[in-house]
Amino acid sequence: MGMLLQNSVFLWMSVGFVSLLEKSEAYTGKEFPAECEFVYRNICFEFLGGSESWSQARSSCEKQGGELLKVMNSAIELFLKNITIGGNTSNFSWWLGERVQWQYLVPIIQNAYISQDNCTYMKLDPLQLVTTSDCNQRRGFLCTHNVWKSSSNTKNTTVSSHATRSRPKRGVDLMASYVENIDDLLLEADKELLRMETTVGEPTDNSRDEFIKHLLNGTKKLTPEFALRNNDTISHIINCSTGIFLLSLDKCDINTNPNPKSLFEAVFEIFRTISLLVGNGTTHNVLIRHPVGNIFQSRHTPTDLSNAVLGSEKDSEFAKLPSYAALGPQLGKYNPITAQLALFSINPHPSDDNISGAVCSLLLSCGNKDITLSNLSESIQIFLTRPNATIQMNTTIVLEKDTKAVTIFNVSDPNMTIFISVMPSTNVSLHLVLSEGSPPTNTHFNKMTTLSPTGDYRWMLTPEMLQQTPGVWYVSSSVSNSWEPNMTLTITSFMSKCLYWDIARETWSTDGCHVGDKSTPQLTQCLCNHLTIFGSSFFVMPNHVDISRTSELFATVSENFVVLALLCTFFGLYLVTLLWACYADRRSSSKRKMTLLEDNHPGAQYNYLIGFQTGHRKNAGTTANVTVKLIGSEGESCTYNLTDPDKPVFERGAFDMFLLATPFPLGEVRNLRLQHDNSGGHPSWYINKVTIQDLQTRHVFHFFCDCWLSTDRGDSMTKKTLNAAKNNEIASFRNIFQSRTSTGFRDEHIWVSIVDPPSRSPFTRAQRVSCCMSLLLCTMAINIAFWNIPTDEDSPVLFSIGSLHITWQEVMVGVQSGLLMFPINILIITIFRSIRPRMISKSKKGDSKENLRPPAVTLAAILKDTEEVISSVSSSPRNKMSDMHRLESTTDLGLALDRVNEFIQLMQGESESGPHWVYCSKFLLAGLCHLLMCLVKLDEKHFPSAQEYQQTLNTTNLLVCKAEMVFSSHLAFCPLPVEKKKTRSASCWLPWWCVFLGWFLLLSISGVSTYFTLLYGFWYGRGKSIKWVMSLGLSLFQSIFILQPLKVIGVAVIFALLLKPVAVEETEEIQQVMLEQQDKCRRYTGKETL
Repeated sequence: MGMLLQNSVFLWMSVGFVSLLEKSEAYTGKEFPAECEFVYRNICFEFLGGSESWSQARSSCEKQGGELLKVMNSAIELFLKNITIGGNTSNFSWWLGERVQWQYLVPIIQNAYISQDNCTYMKLDPLQLVTTSDCNQRRGFLCTHNVWKSSSNTKNTTVSSHATRSRPKRGVDLMASYVENIDDLLLEADKELLRMETTVGEPTDNSRDEFIKHLLNGTKKLTPEFALRNNDTISHIINCSTGIFLLSLDKCDINTNPNPKSLFEAVFEIFRTISLLVGNGTTHNVLIRHPVGNIFQSRHTPTDLSNAVLGSEKDSEFAKLPSYAALGPQLGKYNPITAQLALFSINPHPSDDNISGAVCSLLLSCGNKDITLSNLSESIQIFLTRPNATIQMNTTIVLEKDTKAVTIFNVSDPNMTIFISVMPSTNVSLHLVLSEGSPPTNTHFNKMTTLSPTGDYRWMLTPEMLQQTPGVWYVSSSVSNSWEPNMTLTITSFMSKCLYWDIARETWSTDGCHVGDKSTPQLTQCLCNHLTIFGSSFFVMPNHVDISRTSELFATVSENFVVLALLCTFFGLYLVTLLWACYADRRSSSKRKMTLLEDNHPGAQYNYLIGFQTGHRKNAGTTANVTVKLIGSEGESCTYNLTDPDKPVFERGAFDMFLLATPFPLGEVRNLRLQHDNSGGHPSWYINKVTIQDLQTRHVFHFFCDCWLSTDRGDSMTKKTLNAAKNNEIASFRNIFQSRTSTGFRDEHIWVSIVDPPSRSPFTRAQRVSCCMSLLLCTMAINIAFWNIPTDEDSPVLFSIGSLHITWQEVMVGVQSGLLMFPINILIITIFRSIRPRMISKSKKGDSKENLRPPAVTLAAILKDTEEVISSVSSSPRNKMSDMHRLESTTDLGLALDRVNEFIQLMQGESESGPHWVYCSKFLLAGLCHLLMCLVKLDEKHFPSAQEYQQTLNTTNLLVCKAEMVFSSHLAFCPLPVEKKKTRSASCWLPWWCVFLGWFLLLSISGVSTYFTLLYGFWYGRGKSIKWVMSLGLSLFQSIFILQPLKVIGVAVIFALLLKPVAVEETEEIQQVMLEQQDKCRRYTGKETL
């Protein structure tokens, strides 16, 4: 085992009680007859001048019926500070009582251990207490007497001081302003201690904590040089520290409002800081004595600590370190090392363990760094006194021949060590036998030993020998060799135990500490060799079940059908839910279709993907016909009808996506104009948001709507123009958090997502239901395997919240459960989420039939198509082309062709190519190719003359050639990057056949989990199975309604804090819809490619 030395490792011995020195009142054998000038709290303070030694001063005071001042507290200190005797008193001094005690700790700091024969005197202006070893010096003395209220000759003259006159109540926060000045801080601390001592309900938790904090901060600002030069200041700091500690222990509401267990550590930090300040300023040993204990501090090199004794062997309060062979591997790198042994006569951590005797803290440090020792090969010995210990048993009996003396022990604490001493009247060997429950016999005994004169006739019974079992134990004593007449046995016994304060668990513990064989009734030897807090077993084994008994256990189903009934219920609910999920998936499969707008011009090839998120509010969907118009920095689109003949659109909570094609880029989309015709039974529409993605540049434009398009809701408008969101709005915490939370609950919360999954997710409802069932079965199997496992009492508590304690064993069960359950289930879910949907293209046969039935060609259709082309091109200001009125004759057609020729010449004159001119020329080329194809099919009789028809045909053919040249020229300087994007995005998906791998893993893990759940259920029996089912319900409730929502919200917060917007979806379906638009262009122009 190893040894761990750390802050606040306190060792104690049981049995005996040490009481704290109480405040002493001056005793008078008779009433003091003289008139008293200075009276405080019914005590007369008489300053007697003269020149007397300390012993003469004590005798003089006692002859007058008084005694030298023995007790000094903050109230008396403040009273004395305000006394004015007259004249300059800085050169006067007065003897005080023997070992005058300051209730809040008056320490004595020296470079060596002090003598017990020192004397103390006091100075005024300022008030100082000085200890000297020369008690023959000549001084005045301060004599105290009781003042009797019934006395007529006593004049109660009270000095007007802060201690007696009323004053405004001060708060402890005032100390914060004096942290930089230690003298002012201590003066304010004295006043605050006095206020707490005389105020009901003080100290409060806040005032106590603030007092300690300010005092510690002020102490840390001192230097070692200051600490050595200002002994009084250092003493004053310890006075105040101990004062607040004792006041906290004696507060009136200690039972209803106990002090925190870290109180002593906070006060001790001040003690330790002072010790280090003094120790760092000198190379000598330092001793600080105070009424509640002593602090020993010394500095060493690592080799000096070999078998070093810390403390005072004379007072039997010391610690002995092991040899350097055990310390060297861990201490060799530190130099110098400060060793600090603090001994306390009271227990700083009151508990139900009946702790008494001395308490010590052993610290090793190097500079400001604490040194932790562990896994030492030798134990550290700590010796602690038991000043008030009593011998529990002391019996003398006459041992007759062939008889035994039986001693009975009632062991209530299994960790107690018992020492039994059997002293014979003659030098003989004794035979001792230990047994539990009844006197030992030849067949009934636990341990035995032989005591001889060389072994002091003492037997130590350790907790291991007592099997750590409380109850009645017996020890029989008999002579093992020759018996002598009138032989007597003197039997004595005492008990002892060693503990240490476990900071993490905030409790006393025996781990790694045991009582040594050098212990006596007045002194306990503790041998400690602690492990670290994480020294317990790392892996927690689940409950054992014998797999070989599977058939036998399954045969008990008629007697124990609890777990089987539960599984059958879950599987029944799963099948019903799976049928509903398959039906819902078939309905939603048609709704997830991406719509190619019918209003797209066949020649338009610049594509935008528009997504409309309808809100989840009641009646948020609409039956009206909705139109949209995009307004960009370089032009406007025409108005598009947002309809789909194959599916309903804009239903409540739906996310509908449309491919909108324009003749040319619109630039930065700044506005969006939405409108509906208020038709149908529920025309009102609540639109949540709109996203527009430029499929060529991959730029995304967000429109946060959150409004009604309705005549009777919101602002009663069915037409609205919305502005694009700015970058700071898109990346705002609110937007990202709302988006992530919404998508998280609908997609990542595996249970909630069954009801309303994202409409475009490849992860279907049926797959989600099956994953939930798999997760449920895994949870059941792991829960039942680790249910009600034996609690490891040695498992350390990592942290506590009220009555909730989290142990290392519980943490490891959680980690192991997660490692068994989550990886496989997360893999299955990831497979289903990442499968590329199977895209089924339209059959070539259908296309050929459609091509066989082209629409009829008429002059009116030609005029309309030509008018649409010119109108679309003229919608961009960059094209500098005015719109034409309606074309009604062949003459208008010729004028339109002249207008087109002018525009082609304009494009030829553009020296800089760009996407605008590429797509404009491509659109114009498509329109001219369509016109040429129609003119070829049109009969010349529709024209006034054959000559005019031929001229129009030749002009169109010439314009087609010019348009091809312009398009090729601009395309050569501005290639389109669409294919590169497609290749990169397509690589994120798994092949569609991976769905079979996902189902295989899901069914496998579900089958294994079901098997082990049934096996454990039959193994436990009916009674335990019922209890397990009840605990399982709580576990599932916690997972579904607490852990999963917290996970979703946590992820949303993380993404929001990282300011990472929700990524726009990219699937192969987009490419397929774009291909459909290209196919429309192919049939429109009659050419495979342009």
